[in-house]
Amino acid sequence: MDPYDLGFGPEPKHIDRKSLYTSLEERIKYLHHFLDFNADDIEALSSGSKYLKQLIPAVVNLVYKKLLQYDITSRAFHTQSTADETELEQDYLHEETPQIKRRKMFLRWYLIKLCQDPTSMDFWRYLNKVGIMHSGQERLHSLNIEFIHINVCIAYIQDIFIEALMSHPQLSLRRKIALVRAINKIIMIQNDLFARHRIRDGEEYADEMSEYSFSTEGWVNGKKVLGSSDGSSADDDGASFVSTVAPSVAPSTQTAHTEDSGNTANTAHTNRSAYSVDAETSICPFADLAKNAGTSTKIWAN
Repeated sequence: MDPYDLGFGPEPKHIDRKSLYTSLEERIKYLHHFLDFNADDIEALSSGSKYLKQLIPAVVNLVYKKLLQYDITSRAFHTQSTADETELEQDYLHEETPQIKRRKMFLRWYLIKLCQDPTSMDFWRYLNKVGIMHSGQERLHSLNIEFIHINVCIAYIQDIFIEALMSHPQLSLRRKIALVRAINKIIMIQNDLFARHRIRDGEEYADEMSEYSFSTEGWVNGKKVLGSSDGSSADDDGASFVSTVAPSVAPSTQTAHTEDSGNTANTAHTNRSAYSVDAETSICPFADLAKNAGTSTKIWAN
């Protein structure tokens, strides 16, 4: 056989273009196949979700500090739209405003959902509904967040997860890589499901796309979609997570439990001020463990 004869190779897998725009199931199936989202990713998420959950309070606080830092995103909490450039007659909201605390709660619920079972189609339907709810479509109180802000916010969350997980002082490198790869695939699919309702690709099939009826915030077709979908209460959620109150306002000592496979659980007492966005200060719940491990990354070191 001629070693330079590359041949024609296997036939490419057929993807029906129309189905990508008219069927959520087919779109998810294609994204899974393209990203090679497989059993290894499911296992990594199942065994590593506790580490992601411990980061949720930090992520929530950091995201809202960032959103309130710019007038175009901060104004949207008043106007429900980043496209509305109307000058505000009232002061901009801040982190301790009840409305922002409520929004933080929604983000916390959403991030908890990301740590749940991605083998269920309901998981992906939820992510798709989140995409719809930010696109200004079919809501009683329309929320129109332009894709540039959604995209950069998703990237910001992704960056926090990557640095925190890769800097974890106890997880093995193999587990760090597996968990980062798995959560990144989910985040990228979520980003596509935001883009699905913002971009114009496939608009010739618009009349055949699924329709959702929104009656009030957090509810779709009479079912609650922004909240605890497994029937657990906010108090149940709180058993695994520290408070989302901004650490700069109410610093106190928290406890985080971390473990690697085959090891006894270790307990670290972590100061909530570790969630500060100051570049000089750690923002993750494993900061004290990092001191013992001698790491110098900005995530873990004070």
